[in-house]
Amino acid sequence: MEFEKFIEQFYNDSVFQQKVYKKYDEYLLENSLKPYQVELIKLQNHLEKHNKKMIVLVEGRDAAGKGGAIRRITRYMNEKHYRVVALGKPSDVQRTQWYFQRYVEQFPHGGEIVLFDRSWYNRAMVEPVFGFCTKEEYNTFIKSVPIFEVDLINHGFYFVKIYFSVTKDMQNLRFQERETNPLKQWKLSEIDVQMQERWDDFTLMKYEMLKRTHTRKTPWTVIRSDDKFKARLNAIKTILSHVPYEDKNEELDFTVDPLIVHDGHREIEIMEMDLKDQGKFVG
Repeated sequence: MEFEKFIEQFYNDSVFQQKVYKKYDEYLLENSLKPYQVELIKLQNHLEKHNKKMIVLVEGRDAAGKGGAIRRITRYMNEKHYRVVALGKPSDVQRTQWYFQRYVEQFPHGGEIVLFDRSWYNRAMVEPVFGFCTKEEYNTFIKSVPIFEVDLINHGFYFVKIYFSVTKDMQNLRFQERETNPLKQWKLSEIDVQMQERWDDFTLMKYEMLKRTHTRKTPWTVIRSDDKFKARLNAIKTILSHVPYEDKNEELDFTVDPLIVHDGHREIEIMEMDLKDQGKFVG
Protein backbone atom coordinates (compact mmCIF):
# COMPACT_ATOMS: atom_id res chain seq x y z
CA MET A 1 0.00 0.00 0.00
CA GLU A 2 2.80 2.41 0.91
CA PHE A 3 4.56 1.60 -2.35
CA GLU A 4 1.37 2.31 -4.33
CA LYS A 5 1.10 5.72 -2.62
CA PHE A 6 4.72 6.43 -3.49
CA ILE A 7 4.13 5.58 -7.17
CA GLU A 8 1.01 7.73 -7.29
CA GLN A 9 2.78 10.69 -5.73
CA PHE A 10 5.79 10.23 -7.99
CA TYR A 11 3.73 10.41 -11.18
CA ASN A 12 1.45 13.22 -10.02
CA ASP A 13 3.91 15.56 -8.30
CA SER A 14 6.76 17.04 -10.36
CA VAL A 15 8.44 18.53 -7.28
CA PHE A 16 8.43 15.11 -5.63
CA GLN A 17 9.93 13.63 -8.82
CA GLN A 18 12.77 16.12 -8.67
CA LYS A 19 13.46 15.21 -5.04
CA VAL A 20 13.52 11.50 -5.89
CA TYR A 21 15.86 12.05 -8.86
CA LYS A 22 18.13 14.23 -6.71
CA LYS A 23 18.33 11.57 -4.00
CA TYR A 24 19.11 8.93 -6.62
CA ASP A 25 21.86 11.10 -8.11
CA GLU A 26 23.31 11.60 -4.63
CA TYR A 27 23.24 7.84 -4.08
CA LEU A 28 25.13 7.23 -7.34
CA LEU A 29 27.77 9.83 -6.47
CA GLU A 30 28.26 8.44 -2.96
CA ASN A 31 28.51 4.94 -4.39
CA SER A 32 31.18 6.05 -6.86
CA LEU A 33 33.44 7.00 -3.92
CA LYS A 34 33.51 3.44 -2.60
CA PRO A 35 36.39 2.12 -4.74
CA TYR A 36 38.56 4.96 -3.41
CA GLN A 37 37.36 4.37 0.14
CA VAL A 38 38.56 0.78 -0.27
CA GLU A 39 41.98 2.20 -1.18
CA LEU A 40 41.96 4.25 2.02
CA ILE A 41 41.54 1.03 3.99
CA LYS A 42 44.56 -0.40 2.14
CA LEU A 43 46.48 2.74 3.07
CA GLN A 44 45.50 2.21 6.70
CA ASN A 45 46.67 -1.40 6.55
CA HIS A 46 50.01 -0.24 5.14
CA LEU A 47 50.51 2.26 7.96
CA GLU A 48 49.68 -0.39 10.56
CA LYS A 49 51.91 -3.01 8.97
CA HIS A 50 54.92 -0.69 8.79
CA ASN A 51 54.18 1.23 12.01
CA LYS A 52 53.99 4.54 10.11
CA LYS A 53 52.24 7.74 11.19
CA MET A 54 50.14 10.11 9.08
CA ILE A 55 48.79 13.63 9.70
CA VAL A 56 46.21 15.25 7.43
CA LEU A 57 45.33 18.92 7.93
CA VAL A 58 41.93 19.95 6.55
CA GLU A 59 41.64 23.72 6.38
CA GLY A 60 39.36 26.26 4.74
CA ARG A 61 36.77 28.91 5.47
CA ASP A 62 33.57 28.04 7.29
CA ALA A 63 31.07 26.17 5.07
CA ALA A 64 33.86 25.11 2.70
CA GLY A 65 32.88 21.45 3.13
CA LYS A 66 35.65 20.27 5.45
CA GLY A 67 33.43 18.20 7.75
CA GLY A 68 31.59 16.43 4.94
CA ALA A 69 34.86 15.55 3.25
CA ILE A 70 36.34 14.16 6.46
CA ARG A 71 33.24 11.99 6.98
CA ARG A 72 33.67 10.49 3.49
CA ILE A 73 37.38 9.95 4.03
CA THR A 74 36.85 8.07 7.29
CA ARG A 75 33.48 6.39 6.58
CA TYR A 76 34.81 2.85 6.15
CA MET A 77 38.15 3.17 7.92
CA ASN A 78 39.12 1.01 10.86
CA GLU A 79 38.14 3.12 13.86
CA LYS A 80 41.02 1.72 15.91
CA HIS A 81 43.57 3.33 13.61
CA TYR A 82 42.33 6.84 12.90
CA ARG A 83 41.18 9.89 14.85
CA VAL A 84 39.52 13.15 13.83
CA VAL A 85 40.73 16.04 15.98
CA ALA A 86 38.75 19.28 16.15
CA LEU A 87 40.08 21.31 19.05
CA GLY A 88 38.04 24.10 20.62
CA LYS A 89 39.24 27.31 22.21
CA PRO A 90 42.45 26.87 24.24
CA SER A 91 42.11 26.85 28.01
CA ASP A 92 43.78 29.47 30.18
CA VAL A 93 46.56 26.99 30.91
CA GLN A 94 47.02 26.13 27.22
CA ARG A 95 47.34 29.83 26.41
CA THR A 96 50.51 29.91 28.53
CA GLN A 97 52.04 26.90 26.72
CA TRP A 98 54.04 26.63 23.50
CA TYR A 99 51.46 27.30 20.77
CA PHE A 100 51.91 23.93 19.05
CA GLN A 101 51.80 21.93 22.28
CA ARG A 102 48.10 21.07 22.39
CA TYR A 103 48.25 19.92 18.77
CA VAL A 104 51.37 17.82 19.30
CA GLU A 105 49.56 16.05 22.16
CA GLN A 106 47.06 14.78 19.53
CA PHE A 107 49.67 13.43 17.10
CA PRO A 108 49.31 9.83 15.86
CA HIS A 109 51.18 6.86 17.18
CA GLY A 110 52.61 4.21 14.86
CA GLY A 111 49.99 2.77 12.51
CA GLU A 112 47.55 5.64 12.99
CA ILE A 113 46.11 8.52 10.92
CA VAL A 114 45.04 11.75 12.57
CA LEU A 115 42.92 14.20 10.60
CA PHE A 116 42.81 17.74 11.98
CA ASP A 117 39.52 19.49 11.26
CA ARG A 118 41.21 22.88 11.50
CA SER A 119 44.67 22.91 12.96
CA TRP A 120 47.46 25.19 14.12
CA TYR A 121 46.63 27.29 11.05
CA ASN A 122 43.90 28.96 13.10
CA ARG A 123 46.71 31.34 14.00
CA ALA A 124 47.30 32.14 10.33
CA MET A 125 43.72 33.21 9.50
CA VAL A 126 40.96 33.15 12.12
CA GLU A 127 42.93 34.46 15.10
CA PRO A 128 44.53 37.50 13.44
CA VAL A 129 41.33 38.51 11.62
CA PHE A 130 39.27 38.47 14.82
CA GLY A 131 42.02 39.77 17.08
CA PHE A 132 42.42 36.52 19.02
CA CYS A 133 46.23 36.79 18.85
CA THR A 134 48.72 39.63 18.86
CA LYS A 135 50.70 40.72 15.82
CA GLU A 136 53.84 39.42 17.52
CA GLU A 137 52.22 36.00 18.12
CA TYR A 138 51.17 35.86 14.47
CA ASN A 139 54.65 36.79 13.22
CA THR A 140 56.28 34.20 15.49
CA PHE A 141 53.92 31.53 14.21
CA ILE A 142 54.27 32.31 10.52
CA LYS A 143 58.07 32.24 10.78
CA SER A 144 58.29 29.06 12.83
CA VAL A 145 55.60 26.86 11.27
CA PRO A 146 57.60 25.87 8.12
CA ILE A 147 60.47 24.69 10.37
CA PHE A 148 58.03 22.83 12.62
CA GLU A 149 56.44 21.05 9.66
CA VAL A 150 59.70 20.10 7.96
CA ASP A 151 60.72 18.55 11.27
CA LEU A 152 57.60 16.35 11.11
CA ILE A 153 58.69 15.07 7.70
CA ASN A 154 62.23 14.48 8.94
CA HIS A 155 60.82 12.42 11.81
CA GLY A 156 58.99 10.11 9.43
CA PHE A 157 55.44 11.45 9.42
CA TYR A 158 53.38 11.35 6.26
CA PHE A 159 52.06 14.90 6.22
CA VAL A 160 49.28 16.33 4.01
CA LYS A 161 47.89 19.88 3.97
CA ILE A 162 44.55 20.38 2.18
CA TYR A 163 42.78 23.72 1.86
CA PHE A 164 39.13 23.70 0.75
CA SER A 165 38.43 26.89 -1.19
CA VAL A 166 34.79 27.99 -1.39
CA THR A 167 33.50 31.06 -3.24
CA LYS A 168 31.80 33.90 -1.38
CA ASP A 169 28.44 33.26 -3.08
CA MET A 170 28.50 29.54 -2.26
CA GLN A 171 29.49 30.21 1.34
CA ASN A 172 26.53 32.59 1.63
CA LEU A 173 24.15 29.98 0.20
CA ARG A 174 25.38 27.40 2.68
CA PHE A 175 25.00 29.84 5.57
CA GLN A 176 21.42 30.52 4.46
CA GLU A 177 20.72 26.78 4.44
CA ARG A 178 22.08 26.54 7.99
CA GLU A 179 19.65 29.26 9.06
CA THR A 180 16.60 27.44 7.67
CA ASN A 181 17.52 23.76 8.09
CA PRO A 182 16.88 22.65 11.71
CA LEU A 183 19.35 19.78 11.23
CA LYS A 184 22.14 22.25 10.42
CA GLN A 185 21.32 25.26 12.61
CA TRP A 186 23.85 24.10 15.23
CA LYS A 187 26.59 24.78 12.65
CA LEU A 188 25.77 28.50 12.45
CA SER A 189 27.55 30.83 14.87
CA GLU A 190 27.98 34.55 15.27
CA ILE A 191 31.46 34.27 13.81
CA ASP A 192 29.98 32.59 10.71
CA VAL A 193 27.90 35.70 10.04
CA GLN A 194 31.02 37.84 10.27
CA MET A 195 32.84 35.56 7.82
CA GLN A 196 30.91 37.13 4.94
CA GLU A 197 31.44 40.65 6.22
CA ARG A 198 35.19 40.08 6.57
CA TRP A 199 35.65 38.06 3.39
CA ASP A 200 38.39 40.32 2.02
CA ASP A 201 40.33 40.20 5.30
CA PHE A 202 40.33 36.42 5.18
CA THR A 203 41.38 36.45 1.53
CA LEU A 204 44.46 38.53 2.33
CA MET A 205 45.35 36.28 5.28
CA LYS A 206 44.90 33.19 3.09
CA TYR A 207 47.28 34.70 0.55
CA GLU A 208 49.91 35.43 3.22
CA MET A 209 49.48 31.96 4.70
CA LEU A 210 50.05 30.20 1.38
CA LYS A 211 52.94 32.45 0.43
CA ARG A 212 54.73 31.89 3.74
CA THR A 213 53.94 28.21 4.41
CA HIS A 214 53.78 26.49 1.01
CA THR A 215 57.15 24.75 0.71
CA ARG A 216 58.62 22.03 -1.44
CA LYS A 217 58.65 19.59 1.48
CA THR A 218 55.29 20.63 3.00
CA PRO A 219 53.12 21.84 0.10
CA TRP A 220 49.50 22.94 0.23
CA THR A 221 46.90 21.27 -1.98
CA VAL A 222 44.06 23.71 -2.70
CA ILE A 223 40.73 22.19 -3.73
CA ARG A 224 37.81 24.20 -5.14
CA SER A 225 34.87 23.04 -3.03
CA ASP A 226 31.73 24.62 -4.47
CA ASP A 227 30.97 21.15 -5.86
CA LYS A 228 31.05 19.02 -2.71
CA PHE A 229 31.31 15.66 -4.46
CA LYS A 230 34.25 16.66 -6.65
CA ALA A 231 35.99 18.20 -3.65
CA ARG A 232 35.56 15.02 -1.60
CA LEU A 233 36.76 12.74 -4.39
CA ASN A 234 39.83 14.85 -5.07
CA ALA A 235 40.65 15.12 -1.37
CA ILE A 236 40.65 11.32 -1.13
CA LYS A 237 42.88 11.07 -4.21
CA THR A 238 45.26 13.63 -2.71
CA ILE A 239 45.62 11.59 0.48
CA LEU A 240 46.09 8.32 -1.41
CA SER A 241 48.88 9.85 -3.51
CA HIS A 242 50.99 10.56 -0.41
CA VAL A 243 51.54 6.96 0.68
CA PRO A 244 53.11 4.15 -1.42
CA TYR A 245 50.79 1.46 -0.05
CA GLU A 246 50.57 -2.12 -1.30
CA ASP A 247 47.98 -3.70 -3.61
CA LYS A 248 46.97 -0.41 -5.24
CA ASN A 249 44.07 -0.82 -7.69
CA GLU A 250 45.71 0.15 -10.98
CA GLU A 251 42.34 0.24 -12.75
CA LEU A 252 41.28 3.33 -10.78
CA ASP A 253 42.02 6.85 -11.96
CA PHE A 254 44.04 8.53 -9.20
CA THR A 255 44.74 11.76 -11.08
CA VAL A 256 43.21 14.87 -9.53
CA ASP A 257 41.02 17.23 -11.53
CA PRO A 258 43.26 20.12 -12.70
CA LEU A 259 40.22 22.39 -12.98
CA ILE A 260 39.61 22.34 -9.24
CA VAL A 261 42.90 21.19 -7.67
CA HIS A 262 46.01 23.40 -7.49
CA ASP A 263 49.18 23.30 -5.49
CA GLY A 264 49.84 26.25 -3.23
CA HIS A 265 52.22 27.94 -5.69
CA ARG A 266 49.60 27.99 -8.46
CA GLU A 267 46.95 29.25 -6.02
CA ILE A 268 49.26 32.11 -5.03
CA GLU A 269 49.63 33.08 -8.70
CA ILE A 270 45.85 33.01 -9.21
CA MET A 271 45.25 35.06 -6.06
CA GLU A 272 47.86 37.65 -7.07
CA MET A 273 46.13 38.17 -10.42
CA ASP A 274 42.73 38.47 -8.74
CA LEU A 275 43.98 40.87 -6.06
CA LYS A 276 45.70 43.06 -8.67
CA ASP A 277 42.49 43.19 -10.74
CA GLN A 278 40.62 44.32 -7.62
CA GLY A 279 43.28 46.90 -6.74
CA LYS A 280 43.93 45.18 -3.39
CA PHE A 281 47.42 43.89 -4.06
CA VAL A 282 50.65 45.83 -4.47
CA GLY A 283 53.88 44.22 -5.55
